[in-house]
Amino acid sequence: MPRVLYFDCFAGASGDMVLGALLDAGLPLPELERALGSLMIPGYRLAADRVLRSGLSATKFRLIEGEHQPAEPAASEGAAGVQQHAHPHGEDHHHHHPHQEAAPVAREERPEAHGHVGHAHRSLGEITTLIARSSLPDRARSRAIALFTRLAEAEAEIHQMPVSKVHLHEVGELDSIIDIVGAVFGLDWFGADQMLASPLNVGGGMVRSAHGVFPVPAPATAKLLIGVPVYSSGVQMETVTPTGALLVTGHATAYGPLPAMRVEHVGYGAGGRDVPGTPNVLRILVGRADDQAPAERVVVLECEIDDMNPQIFGPLMDRLYAAGALEVFFAAVQMKKNRPGTLLTVVGRPESREALAGIVFRETTTIGLRYQEMARACLSRETVLVDTPVGPVRVKVASRGGEVMNAAPEFEDCARLAAEHGLPIKTVQALATKAYLK
Repeated sequence: MPRVLYFDCFAGASGDMVLGALLDAGLPLPELERALGSLMIPGYRLAADRVLRSGLSATKFRLIEGEHQPAEPAASEGAAGVQQHAHPHGEDHHHHHPHQEAAPVAREERPEAHGHVGHAHRSLGEITTLIARSSLPDRARSRAIALFTRLAEAEAEIHQMPVSKVHLHEVGELDSIIDIVGAVFGLDWFGADQMLASPLNVGGGMVRSAHGVFPVPAPATAKLLIGVPVYSSGVQMETVTPTGALLVTGHATAYGPLPAMRVEHVGYGAGGRDVPGTPNVLRILVGRADDQAPAERVVVLECEIDDMNPQIFGPLMDRLYAAGALEVFFAAVQMKKNRPGTLLTVVGRPESREALAGIVFRETTTIGLRYQEMARACLSRETVLVDTPVGPVRVKVASRGGEVMNAAPEFEDCARLAAEHGLPIKTVQALATKAYLK
């Protein structure tokens, strides 16, 4: 069965939280040290300390200076061997995930405020050179460089400058580079065939960075989260940082609830502050996809409509999907008194029934509807990116028990590339299919 890794971002995500969760789930710290190679600087060391966040034991990854930097209080007495220390590297690793209250500004713990390790603001070329000197496997090294390139392109667009002129401020600091490169190695080390994520809790309030004070999510973070499901729990602090957004969106191929899987490892990566109420942690679950799990339960709502302006059906579908409907479709039917009508069918999760029914009653002319719960079986789905002669195309792959049943190029990608290159859409679809089958 395929190996699955799931990011549970209920309290957000940052680079050090991802690394902490991977170490907590079983990534050996010595392996991480070897992979980072010459990125390590004499006089600094890595540390993975056991801490408590709202009473939950988690691992806090830090980059600290000297040999005797005090760690946070351990999660419990007698936790011998829990604190892992590596060879020299860095000052107390206050990462930009403090989850501080916004009164009036939720300050990120960024270098200008808290003395990050390595104060140089590096360009993409300088960071690429650093990564090239690391001992990462070739695949992980390429992915790390691709992630920093994506970040530099986002910053260039935000600040209207060429990528070659971009200097990455907070994310160009040494400890942030360690976070990203180390997390890429750790995610590769687990060998997951598929990585998924929950919607990301981005927090709220204002955050201070090298360019000033901005609303949460910060501009670079918001840019990286385009097309990704996000929400705010209302907490007034930055809960998703640029490094966290970069790592999660750079690896996850789909977003949603925890998939059917047999969990083998669970890791909790701690943020910088212990916030009362909700643990300030990122949870990572690693295991095997479970195609034999019980079928998913859904609710199906139906009604027939014969007296409504047909222009309303389009906005009705949009609002039902926005409220969490899994499927919405219309079918022509012949109703009583031989009137032509429309059968509305809505499929959703059982807990969404009342909300979906409310939309149907509010937006249509029906005076009643029927519903029933039933089981639904689905193939396992993932999205892979393939390179074609005209550009990259996402391919949706459906499988069962590890056997691929269907593979379909994403229509929007094919339509966009066809328009850009003056080709028929079917030609681009054929190129994408050929690239996937290689």
